[in-house]
Amino acid sequence: MSTPETIVSTATPTRTAQHRRYLMCRPEHFTVSYKINPWMEPATPTDTARAVAQWQKLHDLYLELGHEVELIDSLAGFPDMVYTANGGFLIDGRAYVPKFYFVERAGEAPAFADWFRANGFDTVEPEEVNEGEGDFLLVGNTILAGTGFRSAGDSHREIGEVFGREVISLTLTDPRFYHLDTALTVLDPIEGVENGGPERANIAYLPGAFDDASRAILEERFPDAILVSDEDGAVFGLNSASDGYNVIISPRAKGFEVQLRERGYNPITVDLSELLLGGGGIKCCTLELRAAKKE
Repeated sequence: MSTPETIVSTATPTRTAQHRRYLMCRPEHFTVSYKINPWMEPATPTDTARAVAQWQKLHDLYLELGHEVELIDSLAGFPDMVYTANGGFLIDGRAYVPKFYFVERAGEAPAFADWFRANGFDTVEPEEVNEGEGDFLLVGNTILAGTGFRSAGDSHREIGEVFGREVISLTLTDPRFYHLDTALTVLDPIEGVENGGPERANIAYLPGAFDDASRAILEERFPDAILVSDEDGAVFGLNSASDGYNVIISPRAKGFEVQLRERGYNPITVDLSELLLGGGGIKCCTLELRAAKKE
């Protein structure tokens, strides 16, 4: 008598798109006139009109997907303001303002703080150097916090106190991936079946961007994470935005695109190659506005 075989389910998970609200900034003054990351080469010409056109496609796609997009005015003299992810970190209607590492970007912080206040967010001025959602990413109830190049370690303590959440510190070691959002993507912005999301929120990340201790933490915390290749990471494949089903990625991240489809996500490509000359991509141009929860 033969023993019945165990049937292992290989069904692709069903993903649900979650309504998102984003803050963006039209790159009307985009150029590369200084060098504060390895991607920036002031001697390389930039095309502001092309940057605006590429950015507009991302903006319009978010609207087509049913998301809300708010705009902050672009200020002359601050070409990196398009990278709104660095402009703050927001949970439950509270906004933690950035304190930029480089003086070239310092003038952006007051503009973001003013916008948050004007739009009803409880706005917290920082004491520690931090670059907003560039280095802080929310996964479920936990804040993943990057350090090594921009946000200082003390900001991890500070942000934990501001939001009353667990903070997991991760150390970046490759200067090309100087912000956490260039090496790690949150695939599920909502966690919990009762909230309409998966039981556990998942991520994708580039193992080679982190030190050994950080990799061990990620492996333990996220055993089902998508591990992205160096090839896809090098084209800013992980600087992506996800609503839980649709994942907006670079068209050059071919392997990551396949991995996402295999997991039931819907990758959509948007070319931001002009903005990559400034060291930013899709996620860099996208700041999550998480409003206070309704009682």
